[in-house]
Amino acid sequence: MIIDCHCHAGKGDLLTAPWNTEAPLGAYLRRARAAGIDKTVVFGAFHSDYSKANAEVARIVARHRGRLIGFAFVHAKHDAGRIFAMVEHAVRRWGFRGIKIHGHDGMPTREVCDTARAFRLPLLVDVFGQAHVVDMLATQYPDVNFIIPHLGSYADDWRVQQRVVDLLVRYPKNVFTDTSGVRNFEYIVQAVRRAGPHRVLFGSDGPWLHPGAELHKLRLLHLPPHQEALILGGNILRLLRQVRVNGRPTAATQRSSSREAASAHAVEDSAAAYGHREQELLREEWL
Repeated sequence: MIIDCHCHAGKGDLLTAPWNTEAPLGAYLRRARAAGIDKTVVFGAFHSDYSKANAEVARIVARHRGRLIGFAFVHAKHDAGRIFAMVEHAVRRWGFRGIKIHGHDGMPTREVCDTARAFRLPLLVDVFGQAHVVDMLATQYPDVNFIIPHLGSYADDWRVQQRVVDLLVRYPKNVFTDTSGVRNFEYIVQAVRRAGPHRVLFGSDGPWLHPGAELHKLRLLHLPPHQEALILGGNILRLLRQVRVNGRPTAATQRSSSREAASAHAVEDSAAAYGHREQELLREEWL
């Protein structure tokens, strides 16, 4: 099974660039199907209110049941105090299976990491070129699985990508990377050789990058079939199967989240919009 672990979906509201305006999936889904990609992890575009963005992603996932897997996008600063409630809602009501956070918004806080730990969710963190943050995350939360997309730098900063390869070796249990948007092919080669194929995940950063082209990069590694299978889907599948739907907050997370729980649950319930039958289907396990 081939799983693209990195794709955006839905509309943003900032309107200054493609990634905060709209991430339409029509062409992406056609291209992914033609490339043989079976499933895709999706999360919102940049947004001023990720509770709204996540609800839209839930509706998109519901329309493509069996093909899309939702991750909850959160803002460590703006959503402080309600992150557990937001993620709990996404996991239990919508069947989401991970968390996305972007360093442009703010790096993960303890509240974010504690929430990922509570549900055993993979935490996809775009460190925005600040690879040193991974040292803090990996050591403080050895039981949380961190996925660092773009080998740490969508801008292809070789210093950052080299550092992330080193970090994959240093933290062999809970730090992973995805290959989306990485143009310096040698760093992908180095990541696989030094850290092993079990630390590398296929991602495209769709819909803006072509999933077939991003997939072809990994075919060019000419790995043995069992190693290629890990990168193309086995690794992300292993992380997703660890998810615990009935997560419990830590004392600190519970205190901060309780103040915002009511407002978080007042967010549009996209599952209900599809009716009771559709809501039950949305809750079903996709694995």
